[in-house]
Amino acid sequence: MASYFKELAQQYIDGEWRTGSGSWDVIDFNPYDDEKLAAITVATVEEVDDAYRAAERAQKKWAETNAYARRAVFERALALIEEREEEIAELIVAELGGTRVKAGFELHLAKEFLRESIHLALRPEGKILPSPADGKENRVYRVPVGVVGVISPFNFPFLLSIKSVAPALALGNGVVLKPHQNTPVTGGTLIAKLFEDAGLPGGLLNVVITDIAEIGDAFIEHPVPRVISFTGSDKTGRHVATVCAAHFKRAVLELGGNSALVVLDDADLDYAVDAAVFSRFVHQGQVCMAANRVLVDRSVADEFTEKFVAKVRSLPVGDPRDPGTVIGPVINSTQAKALSAVVEQALAEGGTALVRGSVEGNLVAPSVLTALPEGSALLRQEVFGPVVFLVPFDGEEEAVRIVNDTPYGLSGAVHTGDVERGVAFAQRIDTGMFHVNDGTVHDEPLVPFGGEKHSGLGRLNGETTLEAFTTTKWISVQHGRSAFPF
Repeated sequence: MASYFKELAQQYIDGEWRTGSGSWDVIDFNPYDDEKLAAITVATVEEVDDAYRAAERAQKKWAETNAYARRAVFERALALIEEREEEIAELIVAELGGTRVKAGFELHLAKEFLRESIHLALRPEGKILPSPADGKENRVYRVPVGVVGVISPFNFPFLLSIKSVAPALALGNGVVLKPHQNTPVTGGTLIAKLFEDAGLPGGLLNVVITDIAEIGDAFIEHPVPRVISFTGSDKTGRHVATVCAAHFKRAVLELGGNSALVVLDDADLDYAVDAAVFSRFVHQGQVCMAANRVLVDRSVADEFTEKFVAKVRSLPVGDPRDPGTVIGPVINSTQAKALSAVVEQALAEGGTALVRGSVEGNLVAPSVLTALPEGSALLRQEVFGPVVFLVPFDGEEEAVRIVNDTPYGLSGAVHTGDVERGVAFAQRIDTGMFHVNDGTVHDEPLVPFGGEKHSGLGRLNGETTLEAFTTTKWISVQHGRSAFPF
């Protein structure tokens, strides 16, 4: 595995692997045991420019390439992922502390999105629209935007990079990818290597490993990219949106969440417990759709809580390489300290710890907190880790009010014995996605994915991806002669 990190610890610009020319290195650590995986010298503003200019040059020919020929590249990339699946899983476990279950989950979804990109290459369609002018033919073409800049996060880096990179390329664009500095390989250069081996022409996909400390806003401000696809925190997303607006760029923002899983009085409690535990603790809770809050009707709260706490206590915490581990490390010590601070704040506000997890290095064991005061800011913010708040409620009206009492609106779920009751409940929640009798963590290639309020702008997947990475162009043809007033 060390050879993989050594091989991929470089910049990938204009079809060439090269060392960055910045004055410092990104150090890639294993978050479980702090093993140094790689040192990558950061890319400079000049190298970001090189990457965007390379994508701009290569994109013109790529856009003219037959869509069936473009599609073949993605078919080969999918075959390579399937062939190298075990190696990629090991990289996910090592670089971001993902468990074996999490690595399998991420790889499964990444393959599904790549399959959709194969079909997406053939999806753009034009239109001929009528005109009030005699003899005029209105043609509306759907064309690539040109170059897309992609900024991916550390939690599902392989999936969430592919989710923007693959469709943008399939639709005829060039791409420059900046992965999170905690996951430069699985979120960046690994993807470049797969597409290089799949025969993607050089220059179309570039990967720059760098940080704002080196380049400032150059990645977003650069004149070449017309769309910036960003996945990350709402704080950073707000800045990305502001800079994009100032430069007349389109921003596609997939941001944080504060999802709630709601258990109504007629729910199957054993099933709801399973859904809630998965929804909060998958990948240590480092998921934008994770259920920060579990709301339970007071009439069933005691029974649900007893079962929920028992299951949480049973979750194995430890080495993510162990197939039996459910809770591995959080991404770094900063996150671990922040989660400890959340628990301390909850207790200081009068909350009760039904389970108080220990913290050893980056291993943060689950905590279950309840009895927080209604006005607590903790109930409204995103908590990115294995800490969950249990909140009892009296009736659906109160549940709806509590669920919506947050600046976020990404995902959520409701459990009930009556599906239509669940759908009616879901329709009252201010989110981009909501699930009946399931977990809060879902993503599918054809279904629009995105949030409301502070959880993002725009959507990805299916037809919405087409809208994100293409634009329309009106070309009119006048058959005969127009009459002009002067």
